Amino acid sequence: MNYKLMLRMLGRTLQVEALCLLVPLVVSLYYREDPLPFLYTILPVAILGTLLSRLKARAEFFSREGFTVVGLIWLAFCLFGALPFWFSGEFASFGDCFFESASGFTTTGGTALADIESLPRGILFWRAFSSWIGGMGVLIFTMAFLPKVGGRSQTLFRAEVPGPVSTKLVPQTAHASQILYLMYFVLTGAELVALRIAGMPWFDAITTTFSCVCTAGFSVMNQSLGAYNLPACEIIAIVFMILGSLNFAVFFLVITGRARQALRSDELKFFLGILGVVSLLVFWNILPLYDTAGHALRDAVFQVTSLISTSGFSTVDYNLWPTFSQTLLLLLMFVGGCSGSTAGSIKCGRILLLLRSSTRSILRLSHPRAVKVVKLDGKPVNEETLGSVFSFFVCYFLLLGLGSVVVSLDGHSLISSFTAALGCLSNVGPGLDLVGPFGNFSSFSEFNKIFLGVLMLVGRLEIFPILLLFHPSTWRRT
Repeated sequence: MNYKLMLRMLGRTLQVEALCLLVPLVVSLYYREDPLPFLYTILPVAILGTLLSRLKARAEFFSREGFTVVGLIWLAFCLFGALPFWFSGEFASFGDCFFESASGFTTTGGTALADIESLPRGILFWRAFSSWIGGMGVLIFTMAFLPKVGGRSQTLFRAEVPGPVSTKLVPQTAHASQILYLMYFVLTGAELVALRIAGMPWFDAITTTFSCVCTAGFSVMNQSLGAYNLPACEIIAIVFMILGSLNFAVFFLVITGRARQALRSDELKFFLGILGVVSLLVFWNILPLYDTAGHALRDAVFQVTSLISTSGFSTVDYNLWPTFSQTLLLLLMFVGGCSGSTAGSIKCGRILLLLRSSTRSILRLSHPRAVKVVKLDGKPVNEETLGSVFSFFVCYFLLLGLGSVVVSLDGHSLISSFTAALGCLSNVGPGLDLVGPFGNFSSFSEFNKIFLGVLMLVGRLEIFPILLLFHPSTWRRT
């Protein structure tokens, strides 16, 4: 293991985090709030980052170092990102602070706070801004603005970008990172302008935009987007939650004049098909609860989009909806968006590959000599990729089972415990019952808040980089 190179890379990313913390510091000063929580954090993070970044290390760098350092960097980002919350005095324990920080950077959007609206503006801004940074990826952010992080950057890119199949936009990883962030900036600016025109206040529009384009779901209101009662803002949020759930390679193809190729994406069709069918089923099921069909349709589409995109925004308490609708929404928490998007959970690409691979296995029972290749977008998918998909499914459901058991130690209901673990592992945020759309995680023990925070990191990095940190072979010299 090339420890010095890993520490140097960690130092570079900590420098980036220190720079990012300057933004909420300025916000605190603008609103004449106490800037000390950010000053107390920026100084040690900047000093430590500078010291680590000056380490001299050999250039040898392999996949083991790549996946391991990604896990370490994300863990460090969440730990140091929790310090402003701790120094603010607004949180009861450091477990609450770590939960909130991990929820932000992993774009989960769950909160350990019972009253969000009482927080200072600077702290509210940092919650939303951290989710915006984490949406595209901490290391992609670093490679976009500080390209010379050392080592094989494509390995880092592959370890951090979610999805079963990696799509390279351009040969150079640093250039690809810059293209991704250019598109990310465009989406952010477009939604900010749209929400402001629709009537949302400036501060709320900025924080909501940060949380929406990255499909995080953080809100500065206890009742989420439902508190504004602005249908136009809800429709805008629907559009950008969908856009945030799409593979960014689709945007790149459209920008470069290859829209037809983008629209032929199997995963895109699968995602939009699920979104449309489930929205209609939920609309049909909840229609008797509403005075007008338009309102029922808007709420149905919003909540379906919010959960399949793993955003977690809410406009209505779907705990009060019929069991059929709640079941559909629960299943959507397993699905997630497209590969290479800011969305979490299993991803449509993996589910599609699993379905096609399972279909092939069934056909082989009646035609054992038939040769059938699993394809995605018309291209054959190799057996190694299919094997990794099966491995992911096994690890995902084992972790979900383990997480549900651990969380249940707090004595909450089965639905609350299971959906809390599911919401954190899938980076959705809210679940059902106690952790429903207008609920929170404040009643969970400090141990479980830290455990759920780690579960968020496991889900965001798609399991393997974090699991590698706990495998003894990872830390051997050979």
